[in-house]
Amino acid sequence: MARSVYVLALGIFAMVTSEFVVAGLMTQMAEGLGATVSQIGYLITAFAVAMTVGGPFLAVALARLPPRTALLWLFAVFLVGNVLAALATGYLVMVLARMITGVAAQAFFGVAVSLGVQLARPEMRGRAIAVVMNGLMLGTLLGLPLSTLVGERFGWRAAFWAISGLALVAALATVLGVPRLERVAPAGGLRREMRVFRRPRLWLAMTTSTFVIGATFSAFSYLHPILTEVTGFATGTVPLLLIAYGAATVAGNTVVGRLADRYALPVLALGLALNLLFLSGFALLADVPAPAVAFLLGIGLVGVTMNPAMVTRVQRAGNTSPLVNTVHSSFITSGVIIGSSLGGIAIERFGLRAPLWLGTGLAVVGLATVLPELVRRRARAATEPAPPPSPRATGPQHGTVPAGCPGG
Repeated sequence: MARSVYVLALGIFAMVTSEFVVAGLMTQMAEGLGATVSQIGYLITAFAVAMTVGGPFLAVALARLPPRTALLWLFAVFLVGNVLAALATGYLVMVLARMITGVAAQAFFGVAVSLGVQLARPEMRGRAIAVVMNGLMLGTLLGLPLSTLVGERFGWRAAFWAISGLALVAALATVLGVPRLERVAPAGGLRREMRVFRRPRLWLAMTTSTFVIGATFSAFSYLHPILTEVTGFATGTVPLLLIAYGAATVAGNTVVGRLADRYALPVLALGLALNLLFLSGFALLADVPAPAVAFLLGIGLVGVTMNPAMVTRVQRAGNTSPLVNTVHSSFITSGVIIGSSLGGIAIERFGLRAPLWLGTGLAVVGLATVLPELVRRRARAATEPAPPPSPRATGPQHGTVPAGCPGG
């Protein structure tokens, strides 16, 4: 695997750490900005909405640039938003800062995944996507607790300054470690590139991604209150459980990356089926610590870890361009918005187990978007004639030399 692919993962790690930082510092930021905790919570929504809506437009604006140059521009926009957040003196300024950062992060994901595919050999593309997306998994595993630790010890503004420093390091690593590849422009320009979105199969593949992530985030967004108020863990134990969850996502992402090139669709179907099982099991046994932790780790193994298979399926249905990858990232972020927002509504009406049941329902719908295509492929493969046996496989008949014999 090219070292430059790992550099791309570092950039995504910085972006994801910035995305999650607000979740760990809500109380401090509310006090510093003269806002309520619920208003600070809306900053997460603002970031996600900006990613979903604005990211593809920024990707289009940078479409004519070579990939590495586009990444450096995106680092610059990201740093503007992050520094503005560190200096924010009021809530509205912080909202603006988070939206700028969100737009840059989404476009960065699309360009980075596309470039990672370009840098890998065809048979290694799934693994390359997994390496790039490990920046996302490590952001969950390390970025959130580290930024929270910095914010608690040195103030919430220090956390944003630290992320800005991390982004600068990632940008420098990109300059030194990522080769300058020329952008391959499609014949006919942007209008022709947009024609790929006429394919129903592409929209179906991206919709599956929304439900995969929606099912996972309906649970992940509310793990803290579920684990403390339903399962009965002490507050100090929850960060350790979240680290274990993050470790499970890193392991699952690595496995899926190795399988995605050959088995993208079966892996997605199996992952959704297992996530359905783990989410429903967690909902039923959330008050029993041992199975609750087992199901939690299961969700980590088969939830967001489907990213390499999701990306591979989308690229085969469309193409590997930054635009397709950025729009796909918007569908993924839509899953975050759907899962977290509907999960909150469900809690108010049905209690803390409700987001887990919601996730189960979203996994069922996601599975319904995969199974028909999987069945069609299996049926088509069953009806295709078997390839004729090679002469070597026929043994000594017809004058061939048996394998392993001299001259064979």
